Amino acid sequence: MERDSTHRNVDPVLAQALEWVEQGRRVALATVTRTWGSAPRRAGSHMAITERGDFAGSVSGGCIEGAVIRTALEVIETGAPRTLEFGVTNEMAWEVGLACGGTVHLLVEPVANREA
Repeated sequence: MERDSTHRNVDPVLAQALEWVEQGRRVALATVTRTWGSAPRRAGSHMAITERGDFAGSVSGGCIEGAVIRTALEVIETGAPRTLEFGVTNEMAWEVGLACGGTVHLLVEPVANREA
């Protein structure tokens, strides 16, 4: 995907989120805020999700993305940010495939249009 000079020095996931917002799409951003143990992605990793479920980036290498996308769709609808935690002691971790021995904390928040 070609980026104009405005997006040149922006992280690719954030640039994609910005592009979607500029196209008038509703977007949520999921960010890994903290990890412990054998977590697949480090803090600061992020994923942008549109109201249609399109996404860019990763917060776990694939094992929790489905659950994060479902939460992001709720965040887009309600406008209320949510925090998530997945880990080996969390029953949902086994459901989503995060049985790797780590814990991942995320913030999922709506991305507002600059003109809104």
